[in-house]
Amino acid sequence: MLAIERRNEILEKLQNERRVVVSELSQFYEVSEETIRRDLEKLVVDGYAIKSYGGAVINENSNIDLPFNVRKNRNVVGKQRMAELVASNVKDGENIILDASSTAVYIAKALKEKKNLTVITNSIEIVMELLDAPGVTVISTGGVSREGSFALVGPQTDRMLRSYHVDKTFISCNGFDLESGFFDSDELHANNKRTMLKAGRKRILVVDSSKFGRCAFITVGTLEDITTVVTDVCPGDEWLGKFREFGVECVYPE
Repeated sequence: MLAIERRNEILEKLQNERRVVVSELSQFYEVSEETIRRDLEKLVVDGYAIKSYGGAVINENSNIDLPFNVRKNRNVVGKQRMAELVASNVKDGENIILDASSTAVYIAKALKEKKNLTVITNSIEIVMELLDAPGVTVISTGGVSREGSFALVGPQTDRMLRSYHVDKTFISCNGFDLESGFFDSDELHANNKRTMLKAGRKRILVVDSSKFGRCAFITVGTLEDITTVVTDVCPGDEWLGKFREFGVECVYPE
């Protein structure tokens, strides 16, 4: 196993269990305790963890985005449910935009049987996922590669996106607050998502229930900027009432 793969697994364990122990990790991965300490030190430097006696604990105050490979493996069932809902509402022949979120990768997987579909994306992962889909044309935005997110971001990405007008834009977020809107932890990603929303006739936020009631570093938009919310479970009455107030459709599994 590569060191980065081991660190990602340790980070995922931290996310789930909130604490890890050096001696236990050393035995599990069959490496020295010094190797595990170096792994934990990297997670501490990156802002994901805080050192503790004999191990580390999760940094609860961190607004740093998790590595893509960690995010992709979280709430898989919820992401698959949302992807199925999205796919059922995408018609053959449409032009759509997908952002570089882990949720969008599951959407791409669910769209592979569509016919005459054009997908514009800044996600390297989605480009690779759809290469063998005969009925799907993929347009990559270009931009600067962002380590850990498998995304192309920045002003060049915005310039390319502004030249398109699509039927539907699908984006995700790191937090969704009833009053303040929806958020991302990275400014370049947030800017690109705003541009994506402007390009879409229908603007769809695909967000799992764990993000409701959470804030992140930078605001992407508010309920006025979207037409639809797709989520994995029925939101509470307060959320549904707010959606009705702003004329936002809410789609979730029955």
